[in-house]
Amino acid sequence: MQIRMVRALWFGFVMLLISSASYGQLRISVGFGPPALPVYEQPLCPGDGYIWVPGYWAWGDDMDDYYWVPGTWVLPPEAEVLWTPPYWAWTDGAFVFYDGYWGPQVGFYGGIDYGFGYFGDGFVGGRWDRGHFFYNRSVTNINVTEIHNVYNTTVVNTSNRTNRISYNGGNGGINARPTPQQEAYAHERHIPPAATQIQHAQAARANPEFRASSNHGKPPVAATARPAQFQGHEAVPAREAGAPYNPPANRGGNPRSATNGPSPSSYTHARELPPLERPSAPNTGNAKVDQKYLKQQQKMQQQQEKERQKLQNQQEKEHQQFAKQSVDEARRQQMEQRHQQQTQQLQQRQSQQQQRMQQRMAPAPATRPEGRPR
Repeated sequence: MQIRMVRALWFGFVMLLISSASYGQLRISVGFGPPALPVYEQPLCPGDGYIWVPGYWAWGDDMDDYYWVPGTWVLPPEAEVLWTPPYWAWTDGAFVFYDGYWGPQVGFYGGIDYGFGYFGDGFVGGRWDRGHFFYNRSVTNINVTEIHNVYNTTVVNTSNRTNRISYNGGNGGINARPTPQQEAYAHERHIPPAATQIQHAQAARANPEFRASSNHGKPPVAATARPAQFQGHEAVPAREAGAPYNPPANRGGNPRSATNGPSPSSYTHARELPPLERPSAPNTGNAKVDQKYLKQQQKMQQQQEKERQKLQNQQEKEHQQFAKQSVDEARRQQMEQRHQQQTQQLQQRQSQQQQRMQQRMAPAPATRPEGRPR
């Protein structure tokens, strides 16, 4: 299996991809495709103002597997913005992931039929009217006794949902290309996923049951009423898998194990880094030294958390500044490449710090009475 970071593409190719991409963030590419989209019901909207964000398959490089991020209702970061879902596309010999974003219009999302108003082109589940969001009852699950800003427009979905294809292009993928209008939307003001969406995806990533190799395309929780709430009656299981799924028997192993020295980062932003591991109990054979090393471990972890938070705040600030400006996609791509480099350097530095700490805490070799090693 080929898994690689998309780092540098020639300018014309970048412009073609980004114009059809969601937020213009090319993160990782994978040598085999994601599972089909599972079949599930939409949970009831929890309250006025929430907008539906459909579920999707994400990739975890550390686990060498796809995992399901359940669909959920989300409060948008501001009024008059809509969600463009992420999607996978077959590009340059691999499946490439394009992140989602908020914006004034719904852009291209690969022609993927996510359902509930996202039928492959635009969004028909609701609309903004003078700063207030109105819901289309024909495609969204709304309690009309509590939410009165509704309308009813019948939608004829002409897409083929028999196998619930989850990617664009390639063998068996959706054959869709961005329209000129969607190309223009790519140059409009975009807002990255809200903090609750990021937490939602991170919680899904941490749950082994959401991994495709475990659930075979039928996740135990396919949708939730609120982000990261995967238990209770508001957590909706998948009725069935979109199609039978089994990961390739020989995926080639994790490429990190084949590298010499620290492996390259698989993450573009500090907010995507996996949580730091909790300090393990030292075992040098000396109780006082063990206590000393444990305190040093805890201090190092606190410092690393601060470094991550600082870089995350800096990167998010740059995103917000770019969102307020009319910058071309070439500059935006340069920013993403810079963020990727920053994140890679941080991850590599912190990994080296942890390795040095582990070496210091290794038990002292036992010696024979004459002082020779055993």
